[in-house]
Amino acid sequence: MYTFNNKYFKSSKIRITTLSLVSLFVLSACGNKENTKKTENNKYSGQSITIDQQLKDNLDEFANKPRCKGKFAIYVYDITANKPVYGNNENLALPSASCMKLISGIAGLHLLGTDYRYTTDIYTRGTIKNDTLQGDITLKADLDPQLKGTDLKMFINALHRKGIKKLSGKVYMDLTIQKPVTAEPHWYPWDLSFSQYGLLYKGKERVKNEFKTMLRNQGFQLADSQFVFSKTPKGSKCIFRFQRSIDRVIQRMWKNSSNTQATAMLYTISNHINAKDSTFTRSGINYLYKFVQNDLGLKDKKLVIHDGCGLCTHNHLSPKSLVTALRYGYKDNAIRKNLYTHLSVAGINGTARRLLSKPELRGKLHVKTGTLSHPYGISSLAGFCKASNGHTLAFAIMDSEMSVLDAHVLQSKLAQVLVK
Repeated sequence: MYTFNNKYFKSSKIRITTLSLVSLFVLSACGNKENTKKTENNKYSGQSITIDQQLKDNLDEFANKPRCKGKFAIYVYDITANKPVYGNNENLALPSASCMKLISGIAGLHLLGTDYRYTTDIYTRGTIKNDTLQGDITLKADLDPQLKGTDLKMFINALHRKGIKKLSGKVYMDLTIQKPVTAEPHWYPWDLSFSQYGLLYKGKERVKNEFKTMLRNQGFQLADSQFVFSKTPKGSKCIFRFQRSIDRVIQRMWKNSSNTQATAMLYTISNHINAKDSTFTRSGINYLYKFVQNDLGLKDKKLVIHDGCGLCTHNHLSPKSLVTALRYGYKDNAIRKNLYTHLSVAGINGTARRLLSKPELRGKLHVKTGTLSHPYGISSLAGFCKASNGHTLAFAIMDSEMSVLDAHVLQSKLAQVLVK
């Protein structure tokens, strides 16, 4: 969601359309009220709902069939019945690939809130005489990972609407992040295209050059010496604010498996926990560990977190840990909405559009995929699906040290078992 908030001048209204997930349950029962009440209690009481034994048997058959060499682990949990269905090596910690984004995304939504907004502001200080601001302007930016150089024009347009076409003072840039993002240890150079990062993650000099060029292109005659990196001066007033909602970042993290957006999420978490953490990752990773241990209740020391995106081969999660995270997110209405809206849908969109493209799977699974293929041979898949008995299942399958193509075949076969 993009929100333009400006209480200082009138602007045109922008209509925002967002995808919302609405579930409608229609209950019908025959007989007297006493019988109806009893039936409903049985239906919604976790203790009285049984799992599908046939599904359990089918999963056991699937897990024990001959397959290619490699490490293999699965876990399936019936959310409707609130009971585990089946596990095979479910506690085995394996390289997670991009399924790590489930942990960082759910943890981020829990910490920051689903209504969190990234903000970028333009401030002025001084008086306007004719078309000249006798004073300063400040570009103040936090960690919006999707802000582009071309977006800076809207801040200059805000100056024009105030009648400002010239500037006698300074152009301050109050930036949360000063240094460009660099590769984490154990990332291969080709695993992440740094050109795809948003402007604010490319370093302060890049931001200055983009803003300077945009100002000059819009008619401001400014010397290089007028540009200064500094906190917003006292007495400055915000004349325009641009906001981007966290769900726009979550969408790209999960549906499109964006490593840049997931890294930005880790930076945001880290800065929220400790604004003085110059690494922008250490505090975030420490928080993810605490989230896994305290909120998810997972104490296994074999679970390892090195980043928020899954590019590091040293990240190790288990199928049970991924399913536990999914169950945690499902219990929170707002996070559950993000999961169902922004996970990739089998055969329809995102990274699962082709991976799970069989007609019988289309639209029935909401998943996060994970793949590190060269030279690792790592693949994982986790998410939700609707079983044939109407129950909601949370599941995860993890493979390593095998061909990714073989792992994808296993993932597709598991999906077919789940919805059969």
